[in-house]
Amino acid sequence: MGTDSFPLIDLSGSAHERGRQYGAAVPERVARSIALYRSQMQRRGLNRDEQYRLARAFQQTISAYSEAYFEEMRGIAEGATCTLEDIIMINCRTEMMFGYERLGDAAPANASDENDGCTGIVVLPEAARDGRLLHAHNWDWREECVDTGVVLRIRNDQGPDVLTFAEAGALARHGFNSAGVAITGNFLMCERDYREPGEAPLALLRRKLLDSHNLAAAMSQVFNKTRLCSNNLMLSHAEGEAVDLECAPDEVFWITPEDGLLVHANHWVSPIAQGKLRDLGLRGNPDSIYRQRRVVAALRAKLGRIGIDDLQQALFDEFGKPDSVLRSPKPVSFDSISATVVTTIMDPAQKKMWLARQPYLSRSFVEYTL
Repeated sequence: MGTDSFPLIDLSGSAHERGRQYGAAVPERVARSIALYRSQMQRRGLNRDEQYRLARAFQQTISAYSEAYFEEMRGIAEGATCTLEDIIMINCRTEMMFGYERLGDAAPANASDENDGCTGIVVLPEAARDGRLLHAHNWDWREECVDTGVVLRIRNDQGPDVLTFAEAGALARHGFNSAGVAITGNFLMCERDYREPGEAPLALLRRKLLDSHNLAAAMSQVFNKTRLCSNNLMLSHAEGEAVDLECAPDEVFWITPEDGLLVHANHWVSPIAQGKLRDLGLRGNPDSIYRQRRVVAALRAKLGRIGIDDLQQALFDEFGKPDSVLRSPKPVSFDSISATVVTTIMDPAQKKMWLARQPYLSRSFVEYTL
């Protein structure tokens, strides 16, 4: 594949064997992921010994959540010739970077520095030009991730096959499966975050949703597990259904599409959530308010005839640049650079995903299929 693409890795076999194949296929990308989060945590005052101590503290949580995922992570470490602690750090990076004051004795983290944007869209068949559900997303995070991203095509004997974009070394980020379930995730924050240990680390939860046989099974995973921190999950199904789950650590608030359209940025939208929680994420991401409004307005004007080109136009909106739907690189806390790493458009019924790497520079999409 060319410079605008992410490596596609085919995985099959046991959990450990899939992990070994994964790590061995892209050891240099896994090493970049490790270097990124080692650096991010060092800038927060955590040396390598403290990082490994925190990673080991997650081992029991991961094993209790899914022994198969723990074995897959062991395999990744073996294949990439790194430590298991390094792979845990990649998969639990949000919890470790922003919640470490609850996991150890280090100085408190300033969670207001998360600066993880993201704008997600689901278009139901009745609103789409071709009569098929479309699910799209901008992932805004650290600029370095343009060189750590991978696409995993997982052949699974115990569940549906999966096509997912992920940071190298992580089990999943967003994607869809052969049963028609698709997911994306967005950053959220409230005052309940990082107070109690959670049962489901976010990267593993996303993989669990992609391993689900149907939409109800995926939703059940969210409603029946707690989290260390908030996040937003957009779930859809190829046959024409979708739901947005705004997840506080201990409670879930749901939103359904209106007129065949579901859009979510980085603030709490559910009126019940707004009444019960304090939206702390808007301190760092106030642009979320107009990002959401602009995407909704652009797509509502085309209800019934929304196509992939319309999703591209909405997700490439640069009003307020760099604090726009399409985020150009900008400095954020801890000497980091935030940007839209990848724009994703999925047609789960056709089992196709299109990814535009570094879309602020090149708006060229590469197709991946399950």
